[in-house]
Amino acid sequence: MKKINFTKWTMPLIMLLLTFVVIQACNQSSSEQVSDVEYKKVEHVDWSKNLSIYEVNIRQYTPEGTFNAFAEHLPRLKELGTDILWIMPIHPIGEKNRKGNMGSYYAVKDYYGINPEFGTEEDLRDLIEKIHGLDMYVIIDWVANHSAWDNQTIYDHPEWYKTDDDGNIIPPVADWSDVAGYNYDIPEMRDYMVEALKYWVEEFDIDGYRCDVAGMVPVDFWNRARYELDQIKPVFMLAEAHESELHEFAFDMTYAWSDHFIWNEIAQGKKTIVDLVEQFEKVKTEYKSSDYRMNFVSNHDENSWKGSVFERLGDAAQAFVVLSATVPGMPLVYSGQEACLDKRLAFFEKDTINWDKDCSMDDLYKSLLKLKKENPALWNGDFGGPMERIATTADDKIFAFSRIKDDHKVITILNLSPEEVEFELTTQIEALNLTELFTGEDFTNNYNLSSWGYKVFK
Repeated sequence: MKKINFTKWTMPLIMLLLTFVVIQACNQSSSEQVSDVEYKKVEHVDWSKNLSIYEVNIRQYTPEGTFNAFAEHLPRLKELGTDILWIMPIHPIGEKNRKGNMGSYYAVKDYYGINPEFGTEEDLRDLIEKIHGLDMYVIIDWVANHSAWDNQTIYDHPEWYKTDDDGNIIPPVADWSDVAGYNYDIPEMRDYMVEALKYWVEEFDIDGYRCDVAGMVPVDFWNRARYELDQIKPVFMLAEAHESELHEFAFDMTYAWSDHFIWNEIAQGKKTIVDLVEQFEKVKTEYKSSDYRMNFVSNHDENSWKGSVFERLGDAAQAFVVLSATVPGMPLVYSGQEACLDKRLAFFEKDTINWDKDCSMDDLYKSLLKLKKENPALWNGDFGGPMERIATTADDKIFAFSRIKDDHKVITILNLSPEEVEFELTTQIEALNLTELFTGEDFTNNYNLSSWGYKVFK
């Protein structure tokens, strides 16, 4: 029998096979490569532990509606005490199927571009440098779920979009006629979006993102995006969503929508403190104590589509601002809120905020946000203390609670009714030299609060 030369024939075959394997590995999409990564649990950046957040509407902020004009407000915002600036989308706005004369910020024409109405690339870099120079942080709004109809991707890659049964590209929601929905079943589409997200962190040194309708985008995409962004620098991520699973690997903070809606309904006499207590108990079962939840009495959507703070909350507005800043979570201030913004800002048109009002909200926010930053009892997530209800002789109208972290204590007492209430605290409280935030008065067990009145002891 003839002896076969295995070395002669098998070694070239083995080398050819190895070459094929290497080529195939190199050809894998980055989404396939990342899919095997063991994602880390979200670890909040340390600087976020005691801060609040401010939503910036560049278009409506000043008559100019530019980055440079907004930059003049930075010292005032630093004094206000809010240190994370969330800037609404900065990208060019689509013209095809545009709504109104100026269009929606959320119809993005170019994910790598800057809206020329706001300024230039250098203007944005200068703004970010000034923000960082004040020891403040900046996150920008990101629209991953859909694009404008004239975004270049719709021409180059129509297969990246959702279609109807006839193959026509469609919006993600029928009423959102100015945008087309992306299809996250396409790996290349995901790769494109991740690279675009990384660009603004790498090239502009932003500190993270607020992600529009994050619940409409697959969670595994956000998990991957957060992982890759954190390889560049630790980022802060806010989801416009409420799903608790988003907190595990992707987002630091989600919206406290359910709380917000109950606050509106209590102010309007449609719900009671019983509903408020039930909601807070529900939150304890749905979210981890380490999860950040964003508390708000307004934002761009609520203001434009549902009414100003005063339209929805009326005389209860200040009481719910106090609640938003002292319950667990991070309080949000929307552009103009500190100046008693009392109108619905137009969404698709120019509608400048009036900053010239004599407004008590400014001092209210300064006091509350300073307290939040300085008193660990009010810090975010597990950095702060849990909320414990304090019983009173008028629990149907009075909502009182404490938050304690080590030797630090804050007690909030709110009259969530349109009636004057005289009452007594029945839970035993150690005073510990507590003084009232706004008046300096000493803590006692007996109070008489006017309608929608409040006291905060520290």
